Amino acid sequence: MSQEHRYALELEWRGDHTRAYDTYTREHVIRIGGKSELRGTADPQFRGDAALHNPEDLLLAALSGCHLLTYLALCARARIDVRSYTDSASGDLLLTPDGGGRFTQVILRPQVVIADAAMLEKARSFHDAAHKYCFIANSVNFPVRHEAVVSAL
Repeated sequence: MSQEHRYALELEWRGDHTRAYDTYTREHVIRIGGKSELRGTADPQFRGDAALHNPEDLLLAALSGCHLLTYLALCARARIDVRSYTDSASGDLLLTPDGGGRFTQVILRPQVVIADAAMLEKARSFHDAAHKYCFIANSVNFPVRHEAVVSAL
């Protein structure tokens, strides 16, 4: 039986004009009920503030975080004791001559350490399962690959 969950947020632009492309602020605030505000902007190549998050960063973070959380859930259910998990993810954005663009791929590079070497093979296989079950990866129209390394203490 399918279940539908709704997510909602409020976004507010912090500017007061768009008289010229070079001078308006790209800063905005994202508010999600009961959570800290998130200040966002455009990527620096589009005149955003490099100190703030941009939508491209957040898409990459969502894909990496979804894989992490799905992977940890699978490991916990299988009684695999994960001791550390880091990811060094990257994504490729192709800009098109008409001013548009799209992501062409994202590569996740999880580095995982588990407690029991006897569980290594199963822990490695769970990266494929995490990809299969990750809500965010299943919602994008470009490849999301993983190059995971799993080791034991």
